[in-house]
Amino acid sequence: MKKISVLFVIFVSTLLLNGCDDGFLNLNPRTEIGKENFFNSADDLNMYLNSLINWTGFSAIYLEQSDDATTSGNAEFMTIMRNDVNSRQITTGWNWTRLRNINYFLENYTNAELPPNTLNHFQGVARFHRARFYMEMVQRFGDVPWYDKVLGTNDEDLMKPRDPRSFVIDRIFEDYAFAAEHVQQNVPSGAVSNMVVRTFMARHALYEGTFRKYHDYLDLPHEQYLQIARVQSKYIMDNGGYSIYSTGNHDTDYSTLFNSTDLQGNPEVILLNRSIDGERNSGWGNTGFGHFEQSHTKAMVQSYLMADGSYYSSQPGWQEKTFVDEFENRDPRLTQSFAYPGWVLNNPSTVAQGTAGEPYIQQMSQNFTGYHTIKWFINNPSAAYRNSIDIPVLRYAEVLLTYAEARAELNELTQSDLDMTINLIRNRVGIPPLSMNPPVDPVIQAQYVDVTSPVLLEIRRERRVELFNERHRFLDVMRYRAGHLFEELPKGLYFPGLGNYDLTGDDIPDIKLIPESETIPVSEDRERNELGKMLIYYRAGAYGSTAQVWLEHTDHGAILARDNMGTFQDPKHYYRPIPDRDVQINPNLTQIFGWN
Repeated sequence: MKKISVLFVIFVSTLLLNGCDDGFLNLNPRTEIGKENFFNSADDLNMYLNSLINWTGFSAIYLEQSDDATTSGNAEFMTIMRNDVNSRQITTGWNWTRLRNINYFLENYTNAELPPNTLNHFQGVARFHRARFYMEMVQRFGDVPWYDKVLGTNDEDLMKPRDPRSFVIDRIFEDYAFAAEHVQQNVPSGAVSNMVVRTFMARHALYEGTFRKYHDYLDLPHEQYLQIARVQSKYIMDNGGYSIYSTGNHDTDYSTLFNSTDLQGNPEVILLNRSIDGERNSGWGNTGFGHFEQSHTKAMVQSYLMADGSYYSSQPGWQEKTFVDEFENRDPRLTQSFAYPGWVLNNPSTVAQGTAGEPYIQQMSQNFTGYHTIKWFINNPSAAYRNSIDIPVLRYAEVLLTYAEARAELNELTQSDLDMTINLIRNRVGIPPLSMNPPVDPVIQAQYVDVTSPVLLEIRRERRVELFNERHRFLDVMRYRAGHLFEELPKGLYFPGLGNYDLTGDDIPDIKLIPESETIPVSEDRERNELGKMLIYYRAGAYGSTAQVWLEHTDHGAILARDNMGTFQDPKHYYRPIPDRDVQINPNLTQIFGWN
């Protein structure tokens, strides 16, 4: 068996390597090891399917871009909005290698002489992977060609056009339905279980249902997918045995999910990406904190409620609150997600400057907002600890949010629904419960002008806050048809003028803003605070100047990380073009929604 296992790993590796060219679906695996030597046992099938696993890791988390964050890096979406790009400039995403590997399995797995229910389980896992693959393709391209077989060199389907979105989505949910019926629940940690299948199925049904509802130019029925989201999420709620993780500590329970070395047995975790130092390192890196590329926005910070459940925007002067003031009496998830005034840095292994064991002073730089997120930042100096961080790929909180949103979109929502979903999530952090008739927050209403239900607006807020920095926001904005939000300028800390400012919450100044025209004095001439510490100087000025901090109104206002986000074109920018080189290979692949 050991020999067979080694050969199988070689076979899978070769198969994956041989399929690296995008757009080619007609490659047979060029290897001396033929398929007749594999697919003969449950171990073989498991090993092949395990090679298809691509759960979220730290590198993916750090790259999330949306109206929650901006970037100084080369982000595709920002490039699209700021420049009138065409298909010749978008060269990624049209990659079918993964699908070919999935279909190859589905054509050969029955070689193993196993009981029907076991074979159905393996088929279900493969079809789950295919459903996920195709959903990601639909989310990016809209209409795509559907392939449920491995193509040969002379297969006429090599040159087929796109299939309609509705046809592909129907096939996706046929795959999901089969997987939900046949994939087993009792599987090793990190493998595809029945509840994993149903969670993704509910997530993607909610996406498709709301995308169709708000993108009415598609003229496609949407309610059936909202119903699937409702049914699948309720099934998990009734049968999964999960619950919101809570020890009663409102100030740490939420963050524990994102900085723990052992989430095995955590009642909220549906799917775990396990890490063990020296065996399977987490991949944690120091670029997720500070001012490397990603920088989060004031709009995100202001989304969090006050501790009493009221809106942040209900406070007098809310738009001009300084850094210390805007963190006072807020939803505890804010201080478990962002470096707050007085937060102590223990892990100096970051791209931002700071002294271990001392309160962190927000470091500022051009193109950055000054907000630094600590969600996923491992504030521990031990490399072994950081290497062992577990990633909760799927959380029960998402299932509850899916159920509440689906019920609201179907006009079925009740107070009982809120109590078993949103209010369980809020209870973890001690936020008052949501009622069926909350007052309308004009800020969130302006974001979603086509939503008239105040409670649905609050469900969207809750989703944005609870799932912050978990790679949901971009797709949520896309399905809401709220692309205009990406046009909003990313703003940061507010300064009413030049001068000295406290950023650690002790009423003692930490930094000093001076005019751009002035020169920062040498160390011995710099002002010191009451503690004898030298103030950190920044030259402030207009956006694009040589100043280190760019302010809206040159000498006061919020920090500006960008002065122009470009224009969002509806519906064009809800999709990506097929790369031009692939259209040249197959002229039947026409562009849609204004791409050329």
